[in-house]
Amino acid sequence: MTTLLIALCGGAGAVSRFALDAEVRHRVRGSFPVGTFVINVLGSFLLGVLTGAATHHAGWLSPTAKAGLGTGFCGGFTTFSTASVETTRLWLTTGKTEGGRYAVATVAISLLAAFLGLALGTALS
Repeated sequence: MTTLLIALCGGAGAVSRFALDAEVRHRVRGSFPVGTFVINVLGSFLLGVLTGAATHHAGWLSPTAKAGLGTGFCGGFTTFSTASVETTRLWLTTGKTEGGRYAVATVAISLLAAFLGLALGTALS
């Protein structure tokens, strides 16, 4: 049952990522991959909230639900591989500085978002 829920939630996360990325690309033009950046930051925040709430409220979610939402949805929503490809593309097309900035910003702001989400999830529980 857990594997099925992870697969279903992962699919929902991937579809959500696709839709959000398309919307961001429609609204924001340029070489900087804003869609993937926003998705990874938002996904990190969501996983932080989920982790904070689930950690401090042991009975709040079943282990199966935690796996479905955390591993499935958040894992399907965020995308390290696309961020890596986009970093490389920026590196090759606009130079090392732009590619490096994107890589550092993605990691740093995603970590900050995860910490903020963890704090919020903890405070809510």
